[in-house]
Parts: sequence; C-alpha cells; structure tokens
Amino acid sequence: MHDVRRVTYDAEQWRECVVGETQVLGDDRGGTAARAASGGAPMGAGATLYQAVVRLRRELAGYRPLLSDRAVAQDELAVLVRQAEAAQRCPTLIEPERLRRSLLLLVSSLGSVSALAAPLGAVREAVEALAPPR
Repeated sequence: MHDVRRVTYDAEQWRECVVGETQVLGDDRGGTAARAASGGAPMGAGATLYQAVVRLRRELAGYRPLLSDRAVAQDELAVLVRQAEAAQRCPTLIEPERLRRSLLLLVSSLGSVSALAAPLGAVREAVEALAPPR
C-alpha cells in the first residue's frame, strides 16, 4: 500500500495528512484519525482533546433534529477547543475545573442523543486524560 500526501481542511486550520488507500481523510465514522504527515508520532493529550472536539463538532453539525441545548453544546465545544489549543502550547495552562465543567454541560445537553454517544465518549476520555476525575 502506498501513502499519498494530500492537504485537507480539518476544523479551523489546514493540516497535511498522510492517507493510505483504505483510510479516509480526517476522522472517519469509527473515530480513527488519519496519521499526521509528521511521521505518526504519538499525540499529546491536548491534541487528542482537539481531535475529539472537532469530531463531535462535525457530528453535531450533521445532526439535523432539533436540540434545545444545541447552542450550549456549541459554546462549550468552543471553550474546549481553546483549552485544547492552550494545552498543546503549554500543558500548565490547563484549567481542570473549566474542562470538567464544559464536559458536564456537554453531557447534560447531548447525553441523550445516541447518535452522538461515540464522539461524546471520545471527548470525555480526552478530558479525563487532561483533568483526571477527583
């Protein structure tokens, strides 16, 4: 199998991804992320959170039924993106209480939507990696 270099739009920034013949660009529906062109080095917890939030944001945008708390979820996803970016720059900038609060608000607003269970679970795992439960 040959790797092909392509540039794809991923959330708010352009990223170069190495994609194999059977792999899709970005996150596929199963939650498997494309390998970064930098050699596939393990991601830090901030990058993991960023990818999980981007996936949930994309799935939420594609979920068309009415959600009364959609605006709350979108606001908290924006907060989590900022926290993930800060964690990538400097892990000491993490605000564990803010991460946990955002996760709580996300779960309360989206937890009953089974179509979003997998991406929401990925966000929960990423938040717990950065801010372990007490």
